Amino acid sequence: MFPPFTLRYARLPERFYAHFEPVPVREPHLVAFNRPLAEALGFDLAAFDAEEAAVWFSGNVVPHGAEPLAQAYAGHQFGGFVPQLGDGRAVLLGEVTDRDGRLRDIQLKGAGRTPFSRGGDGRAPLGPVLREYLVSEAMHAMGIPTTRALAAVTTGERVMRGIPEPGAILTRVASSHIRVGTFQYFAARGDIDGVRELAGHVIERHYPALESRQDGERYLGLLEAVQARQAALIAKWMGVGFIHGVMNTDNTSISGETIDFGPCAFMEQYDPKMVFSSIDEGGRYAYSNQPWIAQWNLARLAETLLPLIDDDSERAVERATELLQRFPEQYEREWLAVMRAKLGLTSEKPGDKALIESLLAAMHRGRADFTLTFRRLADVAESAAAEASLVELFERPEEIAGWLEEWRERLAQEEPGESERAQRMRLANPAFIPRNHRVQQALTAAMDENDYGPFETLLDIITHPFDDQPGREEYMRPAEPTERVFRTFCGT
Repeated sequence: MFPPFTLRYARLPERFYAHFEPVPVREPHLVAFNRPLAEALGFDLAAFDAEEAAVWFSGNVVPHGAEPLAQAYAGHQFGGFVPQLGDGRAVLLGEVTDRDGRLRDIQLKGAGRTPFSRGGDGRAPLGPVLREYLVSEAMHAMGIPTTRALAAVTTGERVMRGIPEPGAILTRVASSHIRVGTFQYFAARGDIDGVRELAGHVIERHYPALESRQDGERYLGLLEAVQARQAALIAKWMGVGFIHGVMNTDNTSISGETIDFGPCAFMEQYDPKMVFSSIDEGGRYAYSNQPWIAQWNLARLAETLLPLIDDDSERAVERATELLQRFPEQYEREWLAVMRAKLGLTSEKPGDKALIESLLAAMHRGRADFTLTFRRLADVAESAAAEASLVELFERPEEIAGWLEEWRERLAQEEPGESERAQRMRLANPAFIPRNHRVQQALTAAMDENDYGPFETLLDIITHPFDDQPGREEYMRPAEPTERVFRTFCGT
């Protein structure tokens, strides 16, 4: 069933990981399977059998050619450095080459206690597994770089998270699972050869254009390339109101993908200080802080690369600092491109940033829903008659009325074509996101009633985020006061 495995990471020195066989579970049962992704990865779907798949995706049987391992890494968690973290419940089976020739990791998350478990049970509850499945696939459908969900399997066992919960295992697919924290693991041990070996592996796998550069330039180029991808990624997060919730360095992917969907959420009423994570008591990873946390995380990556950038430590710091200082400008350029598309603007004008910020301020004061404001703005771009449905989102209608005049003046500087503009805007502004209360409803039905109907319906809706989907309008609306979800949890 599985395509052939490539074992690039397993061929790195053994201090990069710990060999680990998944711990078998009592009664594996396949509850979700991503057939389009499986097809893209080269799985033999003609031979697909749900019972057999449950055995593979639970780790009860290791696929031929795989060499399971738990990856070593460290990380800054809420600003405090932990020198050893690692995969405490995840097992990398190996890599496969997809039908487009791209290398993809296949990992089982929740596969048992590894040498890096730090006292944990190495298992995953069903709720967080289904949350990651839903949100990661929604992110992919919105065109945001992300790890993806291939399968979810229940284990027939219970895990303790305050109370007993159904156990599950997620099969996760990624360009790689290498993190800023992976580099920190070796740097913290003074293992410069390990940092160099890891950097060479990353360059070969993700940034091959850098291989022709001389040593110092190659590693500075690596920092520059990772920085560019992070700037683009965070800008896309901001454009859909996504709050990651735990932007630790061990959750910052070197490939530029969104990784580890723990206490993540999508904002409804716009508030730049919004926090959902139950463990982020100080608001470190609030919505508006995400770009600057990304820069902070990149600075931690830069620290690990300094000995490779230049033998002269002062010169290495100077060169890395100069590069890091460009991040705000890079991020703003990416963010403006995202936001211009959301407003139907194809040209660049000096006042665009002020226009965007003015809208966001009006949304904040008017307590307007982030997703619906932009989606209905696309309707207004097509017909002035739609203005009433936009204005009704604002508790203070005057906030948006004045801004609409400014926006129309700006649109007058664009090429004509209202219907084409509206359609472009709809492709930049999702109608459907994984709203927190809908996700919770789907998880509760699955966990408490073994009913996966709400999960499957929601998955179908949010993986077509830009379509109107007549008859499903209720999934567009924000939560009622009694439905609101104010806290999300890691699930570890």
